[in-house]
Amino acid sequence: MYGYYWDWTYLLVIVGAVVCMIASARVNSAYQKYAKVRAMSGMTGAEVAERILQQNGITDIQIVRVAGNLTDHFSARDKRVALSESTYDSASVAAIAVAAHECGHVCQNAFGYVPYNIRTALVPAANIGSQLGLPIVIIGLIIGRFPAIVTAGILIFSIAVLFQIVTLPVEWDASRRALVMLEQYGILGQEEKQSAKKVLSAAALTYVAAAASSVLQLMRLILLSNRRRD
Repeated sequence: MYGYYWDWTYLLVIVGAVVCMIASARVNSAYQKYAKVRAMSGMTGAEVAERILQQNGITDIQIVRVAGNLTDHFSARDKRVALSESTYDSASVAAIAVAAHECGHVCQNAFGYVPYNIRTALVPAANIGSQLGLPIVIIGLIIGRFPAIVTAGILIFSIAVLFQIVTLPVEWDASRRALVMLEQYGILGQEEKQSAKKVLSAAALTYVAAAASSVLQLMRLILLSNRRRD
């Protein structure tokens, strides 16, 4: 009965889930800590975003407020930087760091940062891979007679994994750009910059965790596929 209900490859999924939860807890902890620290410049997240875009000669991007907490993002298609309510009007070090990070993505898009362009190109295929890859593999394993279905599912899911991996240098570079610009434009002092770095470093761990979780899931699918063939 133990062998029927339990498979050791589930451990890969569990490890991935635990890593993601730890990373999420760390970013929330870091953000909450520095969300209480007001920057000496007194600039809000929205004002910081405006300053950075202006300094880089970018005039076609709109800065808007969106609902939620840590829902900040940049949409090249919509030409807008969306800042969450906790970022848009806040003058905290955490809010400034997040706003600058999103503007880092704007600069990547504007100045042709190659990994950013690759990630953007992968988005449609990655969405398909994340939604259909795993179900196709499961169907193939259940049917059992068509290993090609399992292989196809794994290949489709691999695109989503590739997207997660390519995302890593994109996010790291956006944070690097953010920290450089915050200091260069006199928005944060040296000590404040170190605090902002802690926020962005914690956020980066969530992307590392997501990529690791996806890789572990892919490994599990490959192991299950090979086992069924044996």
